[in-house]
Amino acid sequence: MLELKNITKIYKTSYEELKALNKIDLKFRDSEFVSILGQSGSGKTTLLNIIGGLDQYTTGDLIINGKSTKKFKDKDWDTYRNHNVGFVFQSYNLIPHQTALQNVELALTLSGISKKERKKRSIDILKKVGLAREINKRPNQMSGGQMQRVAIARALVNDPDVLLADEPTGALDNKTSLQIMELLKKIADDKLVIMVTHNPELANKFSSRIINLLDGEIINDSNPYKKTDKDKVKDNKKSKKTQMSFKTALSLSLNNLMTKKGRTILTAFAGSIGIVGIALILSLSNGIQNYIDKTEEETLSSYPLTIERESVDMGTLISSFTGANSKKKKYNDDKIHANNIMGDMFETMSSKVKSNDIKSFKKYIDNNKDIKKYTSTISSGFNTTLNIYKEGDKPLRVNPTTVIDAIGIGTNGISSAYSSYMSNYDVFYELLDNEKLNKQQYDLVEGKWPTKYNELVISVDKNNRISDYTLYSLGILSQDELKKQFNNMTSGKDVKFEETSYEAKELIGLKYKLLINTDVYQKQNNIWLDKSQDDNFIKDKLNNGIELTVVGIIKPNEEAVAAGNSPGMVGYTHELVEELITKINESEVA
Repeated sequence: MLELKNITKIYKTSYEELKALNKIDLKFRDSEFVSILGQSGSGKTTLLNIIGGLDQYTTGDLIINGKSTKKFKDKDWDTYRNHNVGFVFQSYNLIPHQTALQNVELALTLSGISKKERKKRSIDILKKVGLAREINKRPNQMSGGQMQRVAIARALVNDPDVLLADEPTGALDNKTSLQIMELLKKIADDKLVIMVTHNPELANKFSSRIINLLDGEIINDSNPYKKTDKDKVKDNKKSKKTQMSFKTALSLSLNNLMTKKGRTILTAFAGSIGIVGIALILSLSNGIQNYIDKTEEETLSSYPLTIERESVDMGTLISSFTGANSKKKKYNDDKIHANNIMGDMFETMSSKVKSNDIKSFKKYIDNNKDIKKYTSTISSGFNTTLNIYKEGDKPLRVNPTTVIDAIGIGTNGISSAYSSYMSNYDVFYELLDNEKLNKQQYDLVEGKWPTKYNELVISVDKNNRISDYTLYSLGILSQDELKKQFNNMTSGKDVKFEETSYEAKELIGLKYKLLINTDVYQKQNNIWLDKSQDDNFIKDKLNNGIELTVVGIIKPNEEAVAAGNSPGMVGYTHELVEELITKINESEVA
């Protein structure tokens, strides 16, 4: 028995809610011919789809053989549609390239029935609907009435309890329509047949029950279900799991593909073009994304995000200096009044300087492992100068560089601007604390990458060139000879520099000494004296300095987007800075 309890169906759109069915209560007998009549939009097809499990109700309940469907899952609805309900549509919905027999057999492929049994049952049902001679005909070789009979046979082959027909005679002539109605009436002798139609004459002539719908509500039921009617609650013995064997699925697929070879070939060709096109687009997209990631990573290594201990709003400071922030005060006298720009600037300098809690921030970074997922490297900078010397009879300080002081720029009439600029051009720099990124940006020409805190590398350009400024700074070329050439230039004499070259192995093994910053002080009478200008004192202290060794020569990678530093410089590791800071903190001066 089929029962609808308070069924309501609402279709929701972005603009409104449409109530297709409103609190429908219906009970159907196990065998009767029910016609549902109503105007277009009255809810007839929606009601039929809900009964057949093709659409889900919004509220209410559909009772099938005494079982509620409120908790039905998709597989339960699949089983119900495949075993308990048969569908007949106005447009037949037959597969054009298959015969009548194959169309009917198709309904049994999901029931797990053998091929031999499928064929036997399909032939029997086709004979019952009067198509014994049309078994091997395709839909385009049959009339409309014959095609509808095939559709009815397909709906009945699974022996369903309910046959649902949506306008089964809508596309047929009068004579054929009467034949189909006679067939449905005969089927209704032992099954429940529910038909939606616009034809009240056919409904009155053949139906045992007529239900009229208007605006989603029942306005008339000619033969409602009565409590005295007796129906048996059927066991759902046919509710097997919906299934199709792999062999059957493969056979159907091959049959469909081979039916129209031209279309299949064109589809395969177009599909292959699409697949190749998508693959190319994905490859290009991936390549571009990798290039962008690489560019960002390498560029930011040269221009990193820097957080200072103190910062000032330079925009506000400049605005104050230009008088843009001064108050526009009007005076009523003829005097000339001073605009207090300097006072505003001093006020800005004192109020706009912001201090960052670097200590807490560094502690947060050190204890937060997740932040390293989103960064290439994190390093701490210290306002600490690395005093590096080359040992000899007279120690040569190579960092900070003494090249400018040695040749006397600023004392020979040369602009102090050059002196100020070039004196800050030191040749030592700190390598990125990221081995992968360093090796991505630079190739190793000779030797190895630093693995200890006291190991250095010299960088050259892509043509293996190194600046002579670096060579003079490192003491490889004589600063005295450079001073002589400078004096020749200032006195108007000819200046000539000879081209020099070195084997890479000659630069490997160069040694320097790092002097701890606090070691330049000597305690005398409880006063610490700066002895940095005393060559003998420095020479003695260098005996206990940190020995630095050049272990490798590197140059920018040909494919690198941006190199971290200018070629011709000497790189050291962050571990060297940490070692220096540790030793400074351990000293008595500190």
